[in-house]
Amino acid sequence: MENTTVQLQRQLTRQLSTGSLRRGFSRQISRQSSMDPRRKSQRFSFGRQSSMDPIHRTPSVEGLTVPGNLDSTMQLLFKACRGDVEGLEELLDEGVDVDSIDLDGRTALHIAACEGHVEVVELLLSRDANIDARDHWGSTAAADAKYYGNLDVYNLLKARGASIPKTRKTPMTVSNPGEVPEYELNPTELQIRRSDGIKTGSYQVAKWNGTKVSVKILDKNSYQDPETINAFKHELTLLEKVRHPNLVQFVGAVTQNIPMMIVSEYHPNGDLGSYLHKKGRLSPHKALNFALDIARGMNYLHEHKPDPIIHCDLRPKNVLMDSGGQLKVAGFGLLRLSNISYDKAKLAEAHIDPSNIYMAPEVYKNLIVDRSVDAYSFGVMLYEMIEGSTPFHSMPAAEAVKLMCLEGKRPSFKTRLRSYPPDLRELIEECWNPEPLVRPIFSEIIVRLDRIVASCSKHGWLKDTFKLHWYACLLLQASLT
Repeated sequence: MENTTVQLQRQLTRQLSTGSLRRGFSRQISRQSSMDPRRKSQRFSFGRQSSMDPIHRTPSVEGLTVPGNLDSTMQLLFKACRGDVEGLEELLDEGVDVDSIDLDGRTALHIAACEGHVEVVELLLSRDANIDARDHWGSTAAADAKYYGNLDVYNLLKARGASIPKTRKTPMTVSNPGEVPEYELNPTELQIRRSDGIKTGSYQVAKWNGTKVSVKILDKNSYQDPETINAFKHELTLLEKVRHPNLVQFVGAVTQNIPMMIVSEYHPNGDLGSYLHKKGRLSPHKALNFALDIARGMNYLHEHKPDPIIHCDLRPKNVLMDSGGQLKVAGFGLLRLSNISYDKAKLAEAHIDPSNIYMAPEVYKNLIVDRSVDAYSFGVMLYEMIEGSTPFHSMPAAEAVKLMCLEGKRPSFKTRLRSYPPDLRELIEECWNPEPLVRPIFSEIIVRLDRIVASCSKHGWLKDTFKLHWYACLLLQASLT
């Protein structure tokens, strides 16, 4: 006990020094807003940590004495860690709240349970300590006692009515708390609007420590499906690594608790699908800007992701719009593909959506695919932006998909030819070509879109009002050549 106390004394002195920022501190400090703001607590490593703490901390060997300027909360927790029953009684008699917490939401009961101090636990319970209090990671004193093998404390807490910690393992549950991913979020910090219902598999608005975020919840029924879990893991792998202005940014995820969730930045303007439904046909200026946003995001994914097969469900509902009107691609990593070779894959047949009008023919036919399927989806989306409706929108979606994927039919361009340049029409036709080899890659798509924009915008013709027609631009180009 003496050695443990000395280590804790040294550790406390070290962490109070001005240069004591530890690895992981910046990530944890963002969680302070969920704690009681009236408490001026500090974070220390009290020997054994919470059984759910994702950061492994070890006692420091520096410093000599316990600082004398600890606030009442930290004194209470320190004495609980040391097993100082008399010192605890004095503090509690002075009016210190028995349920005082540090920045990790840990009470003296948590600390004593981790250390196995039965007498301290008895004292705290006699002073009406909250026996089922949860720390930032959702751990209780009983769970901590059980995790560290302190059976005397665990049995005492159980006998006093503590909730028995239930093991709810997810497919990504780790055996060692130190192996919990850095992106792991505490599910208790996420507030989902229950009135809207939890829509599994789709993004919805939530709050994380007071900040609006988008949350996608994995269906519990999918936990036994290896393909679904692999797709979930793959999406997390991508989200962790990708950084681009036209890709939705990753906030964190819940992988150690049920339900599993992916949390990303929130965009108040919703998705492109809702925008198109409201606005209808877009002006060439808007359509080209949107097309460039999508193409740039997709090009980054194709060029920088870990493997060349892009697992993307590219359709308007998975393209979000930020407050400035810029588009950000989301939904990458959603499709469940089985790799055939380095640059080819096959979609699991059970997960093919027969009503997805943006789906390439080879996906519909359950053939081997490559990343050109994204170019096909892009072409259909660009057509929708120009025409104001999806291909063959007058018929049921499943029939329209069948017409395009099995019969090779393509809709006509009903918008007047002079309303947009032929180069744009040619690009759409190449993107949704039945032959994957004909479809351009996104780096080429960007070049061609830039060329279309530059050829007309330099004369001030490319405006939302579109008072001048595209054919005027073409006539000028002809006269110059």
